[in-house]
Amino acid sequence: MIRIKRVYEAPDDGDGFRVLVDRVWPRGISKERANLGEWLKEVAPSTELRKWYAHEEEKFPLFEKKYVAELKKNPAVQRLRKLASQHKTLTLVFSAKSPLNQARVLSEFLRGKTQEK
Repeated sequence: MIRIKRVYEAPDDGDGFRVLVDRVWPRGISKERANLGEWLKEVAPSTELRKWYAHEEEKFPLFEKKYVAELKKNPAVQRLRKLASQHKTLTLVFSAKSPLNQARVLSEFLRGKTQEK
């Protein structure tokens, strides 16, 4: 099972293996509080795409399309697939306030639910 969760929410046993999927470490969060199994910043959107999107919700459809294109060429996705196969539950942890973020796109991509874009 693949879940997503904001890093500012308290970790719980249902999270399973927690992977931070942000390129930048979340502000105000210690490593202990984050309680991560891994930080896989390489799977996050490119710096250019992240800055362009800036969590402007009207840009989300195009952000999703561009991020999926990046994921298709990103070798770090294989690391996430391996982690998902090794753990009953994999939680993709993110810091964004908006529910329209890379963890959502990434979880759908891993489940094979993104459309060909």
